[in-house]
Amino acid sequence: MVEHRDIAASGGDADLLAAMRRQISHVVEHQPFWASRLASVDIASLTSRAALGAVPVLRKSELVDLQAKAPPFGGLTATPVSSLARLFVSPGPIFDPEGHGRDWWGAAKALAAAGVGAQDVVLNTFSYHLTPAGAMFESGAHALGCAVIPAGPGNTADQLVAIAQFQPTVYIGTPDFLKILLDKAGEAKLSSSIRRAVVSGAALPPSLRAELADRGIEVVQCYGTADLGIVAYEDGGEGMAVNDGIVLEIVRPGADDPLPDGEVGEIVVTRLNRDYPLIRFATGDMSRVLPLAGNQQRIAGWMGRADQATKVKGMFVRPEQIAALGKALGIADRMRLVVTRANEQDAMVLKIEHTDASLADRAGAKLAELTKLKGSVEIVPIGQLPNDGKVIADERI
Repeated sequence: MVEHRDIAASGGDADLLAAMRRQISHVVEHQPFWASRLASVDIASLTSRAALGAVPVLRKSELVDLQAKAPPFGGLTATPVSSLARLFVSPGPIFDPEGHGRDWWGAAKALAAAGVGAQDVVLNTFSYHLTPAGAMFESGAHALGCAVIPAGPGNTADQLVAIAQFQPTVYIGTPDFLKILLDKAGEAKLSSSIRRAVVSGAALPPSLRAELADRGIEVVQCYGTADLGIVAYEDGGEGMAVNDGIVLEIVRPGADDPLPDGEVGEIVVTRLNRDYPLIRFATGDMSRVLPLAGNQQRIAGWMGRADQATKVKGMFVRPEQIAALGKALGIADRMRLVVTRANEQDAMVLKIEHTDASLADRAGAKLAELTKLKGSVEIVPIGQLPNDGKVIADERI
């Protein structure tokens, strides 16, 4: 069996996209869901990231509905349930599989980038209960030859006992919980053997990274999800390196077409995995692609959430509606729907970067048609709107 991270070759985009086309051809042939969803897609034409716009994005809300209609995994797995290794439940609920194989989640490369190796004992404080993070990182540590303390979150008193007894050199978990453990150890006049940390699942402010460094701990962040495993990780270069077996794109929230490198938008991932192939899966997280360094694609790291749906006059307005508006107008410019309060009522103005002021009338009519709400339209100069990925900005305070 071909394991998760061994599918993509290391020769850059051409090899990665060729591996992706092979996988898409495989799932179209063997899985009815993908055969129906990709029936109109010319797989042979998917030779560039720009061409991937022809493939519809799969959003998390769809995954919830699919799994409810066709338990347990919505018909998206290529391996029978009885042949999988673990079955998880994440908030949503979202149901996630794990297949058999060395480092199935792709965590080993992130750990190795942090200097973790067979000489290390690892304290893994991610949860082992129903959600996959604990197993995700443990499998990566085992692939590197490490011993693992399956600590899970909480129970700081017991964790300090384990640290004193086993002398772990590596911490895995959220950065906040590492600080809690170190503070508790200090209160108890206990020394800590931890010298490296691989953190995820929460923000790592520069101030906290600096504090942990002052305590003698080198911290490396990685970005992953319960659906995809480890997507990207810090390796000493700018931002984060995209993991092997991952085709990563950035799209405007609610849209399908890839954005140019440098634009902030939603992270969309095609996962090259024979057990659970996800094609153009929207993570709901935002980032931007950094300038290419050799064959290594890099992102700026986590830059917020893409779910910007908000209620205006009791009705939800969603990024997908703004994306549909742009498509109807035939424009790909930045747009931002700003929601405010005026005369004790909700008000909204759609700002569009464009050179033609006459576009405002058509845009206003289409906005009302798609949202069932009235709003004004303001045409602004190209480059005026911030490059922060926001499509809907709720400024009601």
